[in-house]
Amino acid sequence: MTTVLPADAVAFFNGSPQGLAICEAVFAIAGGLGDFQVHVSKSQVALRRHRGFAYLWRPHKYVHSGVPAVLSLALPYKLDSPRFKEIAHPAPSVWMHHVELHNPALVDAEVAKWIKEAFETA
Repeated sequence: MTTVLPADAVAFFNGSPQGLAICEAVFAIAGGLGDFQVHVSKSQVALRRHRGFAYLWRPHKYVHSGVPAVLSLALPYKLDSPRFKEIAHPAPSVWMHHVELHNPALVDAEVAKWIKEAFETA
């Protein structure tokens, strides 16, 4: 199943072709997992099943950064990988794993595995 990017998700990455390509790569993986909803706000593109499982955002909107997109994955447990820029524990049952993505090639098999885990636990 291929998921077409909603127009507001495309608009979210306006001016960032790399960010848009990263978003498309994430949607290509998530689209193969099953049904999910997309909610776009001023700060992020959220992919939701029963609850949010993946969030894409543009760090340059908040801090000086050349990173086109960060993928944040919500899981009920902590994963360890040097690829995570930060891991937060905002609630007792949620660990947020933040991955800086500089180009769509970084949405690789390992990231696909994490997206799948987040989707299945959402």
